[in-house]
Amino acid sequence: MSFVCGLVGLPGVGKTTIFNAITAAGAEGFGGDEANRATVSVPDNRIAPLAALYNTAKTIPAQMEVVDIPGLKAGSTAGGGRGSRLLAHIKDVDAVIQVVRCFGDPAVSPESGTPDPVRDVETIDLEMVAADVQTVQNKIERLSKKAKSGEAEARRDLASLEKIAEGLNSGRPARKLYLDERDRAAVFDCNLVSLKPVLYVGNLKSVSDSANPRVAALERLAKSEQAEMVLVVGRDEAEIARLDPGDRRVFLAELGLNESSMERLIRAAYKTIGLVNFITAGPKEVHVWTCKAGSLAPRAAGKIHSDMEKGFIRMEVMTADDLLRLGSEAAVAKSGKKRIEGKDYVVKDGDIVVVRFNK
Repeated sequence: MSFVCGLVGLPGVGKTTIFNAITAAGAEGFGGDEANRATVSVPDNRIAPLAALYNTAKTIPAQMEVVDIPGLKAGSTAGGGRGSRLLAHIKDVDAVIQVVRCFGDPAVSPESGTPDPVRDVETIDLEMVAADVQTVQNKIERLSKKAKSGEAEARRDLASLEKIAEGLNSGRPARKLYLDERDRAAVFDCNLVSLKPVLYVGNLKSVSDSANPRVAALERLAKSEQAEMVLVVGRDEAEIARLDPGDRRVFLAELGLNESSMERLIRAAYKTIGLVNFITAGPKEVHVWTCKAGSLAPRAAGKIHSDMEKGFIRMEVMTADDLLRLGSEAAVAKSGKKRIEGKDYVVKDGDIVVVRFNK
């Protein structure tokens, strides 16, 4: 699995509708505290021409898993309640997608009343914070004895944890606490949900809603956090997602959209998490892999197989653009565009790689 995003939101904001718009899963509801899950392939216009060049029918695109948890009510995480159990579904996601309703409709009234994007975002943030408060407090209690006995590492971690607990208790999500590397290391095993990067989805009833004051309020909030924001005409796009691929573009165009909600959201998720795609390609298959932007060659190689990271020797690199432009690996090599890179090479989006390693 390449990466995972978790959908959260208040009851009645259209979260499962957005889930269906993204995944075409056709989910209708929830069973108890269970989450909806689906996986979508990441569109990449380099795959088909590379497959044609290598004459292979097997292609493996990058994947995004989407986890849709039932709506969170205000106060539902207090005392380790149902909200805490629900948030456990997104403990290990790479990013949180917070769905916010940006239209009013008397026929579909959310439990929180008239939609208010800023208030609704703050409510979900507070629920995530409440879940994290207990997690951090539990670790503080575990470390206290070690710290009192004089263990230096425990004392340093405890100082970070107490700082984080103070921020959380003031109602601030961990992602807004300006944590340094020491602080993040101290809570790494806690998988704090309020530390996850967040992108916002504004759920619209129609394209005309994109100009309403609720959307403007959500845009200001996202901008203040330097967060990505995507607008989705939820109900319409969920219906379009279930059509044959050839029909989708026609109906999206009728809505005035050039891309599906899946494409728009994936692009925003890549920016939010900081991801790039690299490729392995040959007669057997064209395979797209995902790693964090800035990853060194051994770490990226480890996405293919852990043995490649452990025994990394070198990486042979060319770009998909060069290969498709010049037409063959031999032509790329002749032009000097094929390179040998070592352990300090930073893998870039669109790199086609061959990893040499000790088995």
